[in-house]
Amino acid sequence: MPLPHPGRVISYSYLWAREQVDGREDGVKHRPCAIVLARTVVAGRELITVVPVTHSPPANPVDVLEIPPAIKRLLGLDELASWIVLTEVNDFIWPGPDLAPIPGSGGQRFDYGVLPPGFFRVLRDRIGALIAERRVRQVPRTE
Repeated sequence: MPLPHPGRVISYSYLWAREQVDGREDGVKHRPCAIVLARTVVAGRELITVVPVTHSPPANPVDVLEIPPAIKRLLGLDELASWIVLTEVNDFIWPGPDLAPIPGSGGQRFDYGVLPPGFFRVLRDRIGALIAERRVRQVPRTE
């Protein structure tokens, strides 16, 4: 199991805010998600905040950050256009039941790798600005 450092991209069953409103407790599928925050809570356990990666084109370009092709290749993601959604997050206790091995890893890897520091800084700063504007929806997850 990888350490949950900010910038690491994991395979995770992300629960969209709209799915939670519909009464779902689990995400529909595993997808790449970037860890944006990791903080220690009770008894050394870590609370992790992740943002989802999607192929769906954004309705509002301010709400997403497109992943450049070079970074997608670095992470071993497909060649289709992908965006990180910045307007909602999932929070969960690490490691949690919703982690999954990445496809093609034979069940051995749970992460795709780490975002380059410069790209992660842009991601962090953009989310911080949206949080300040109260535009980020938080979806807490159960263990």
